[in-house]
Amino acid sequence: MFMALISVSKTHSSLEESEFPNKYSKTSEMADSLWEDREVRFDIPLHQMKMRPGEKILDKLDYVEDTKGNGGDKGRLVITNLRIMWHSHSMPRINLSIGYSCIVTAATKTVNSQLRGVTEALHILTKSNNTRFEFIFTNLIPENSRHFTSVMGVHKAYTSSRMYRELKLRGAIIHNKQLNILPLEQVYTTVPGVWNLSSDQGNLGTFVITNVRLVWFADMNENFNISLPYLQIMHVKIRESKFGPALVVECAEGGGGYVLGFRIDPKEKLQSVHKELLSLQKVYGQMPLFGVQFKVGEQSEPCAELPSMVENIQEFDDTKDELSNAFVAYFVDSGHKKDREPVYSPELGLAIEKLKDGFTIQSLWEVLPSSQ
Repeated sequence: MFMALISVSKTHSSLEESEFPNKYSKTSEMADSLWEDREVRFDIPLHQMKMRPGEKILDKLDYVEDTKGNGGDKGRLVITNLRIMWHSHSMPRINLSIGYSCIVTAATKTVNSQLRGVTEALHILTKSNNTRFEFIFTNLIPENSRHFTSVMGVHKAYTSSRMYRELKLRGAIIHNKQLNILPLEQVYTTVPGVWNLSSDQGNLGTFVITNVRLVWFADMNENFNISLPYLQIMHVKIRESKFGPALVVECAEGGGGYVLGFRIDPKEKLQSVHKELLSLQKVYGQMPLFGVQFKVGEQSEPCAELPSMVENIQEFDDTKDELSNAFVAYFVDSGHKKDREPVYSPELGLAIEKLKDGFTIQSLWEVLPSSQ
């Protein structure tokens, strides 16, 4: 890693942090709390199905069967710029949320659907928290393949727009000392004469401040650079360092947990850059730009807001901490290596394979967790 962690003194000089209030934007909370595109979740409560700031519904399809886990049950497939959601029409609390970063492959597969018979379906293989799951979605409308094209197209758009969301070191982002602008990006300020304090002598370079990220590159070697989206910035402060007052940028743990230091002279210029970054953080936190662009085909239906989709669903916050066994149906069979030892089950009166930790015979037979 070329960006070494810098040592920043906790003692205040004439430039105290109190002069620059820590008006941290929602990005400081969002950076490590954003889960929608990073996790696979089952039977989530209503508030987790609603759109978070910056999340948009790109397509939705009714009459889609979750063939793998809820065969024979009609449901709705909702495709956003961060995830795929499916919920049952008859019982909306039976649902799925699949983040795009968890998707390993998405392809078509011939399956035997309870509602369509032998047909082509969308097969999604995922990995979340070191566990592999597979999902199969069948469109119950004959000759309609939009669930293929929309999911695969949005996933491709998500993968190709990582620069909006991920910290990048030594990337091909600068050409002839000019930033390669992203499709939805606007450059606000270019600040020359910025010293990167990652080495003892420092490296002189340039800041480029845009609506989605902070970029620094060395004047002598433009490949020596960093692209830091506001999504990955936890705090922006002014602190004392051995080089004098420094602009300190603290990154989220998910982005590597870097602490980066930059020196900008004179002091008034340092203060101006600091205030601009705080302001842009605040604006970005209110409406993040995740960079996923996708235009659905002509056969698409208008994408209504999610509240209308679930307006008649009862909130189930009281069960959100209960153990849900829904994920058992989605395990990838290929990961099975050896059967567990058989044990006697008093409830069934016969020998069964030993259950995994956290499961009971009663819970495995329940379609929904029992209410307390």
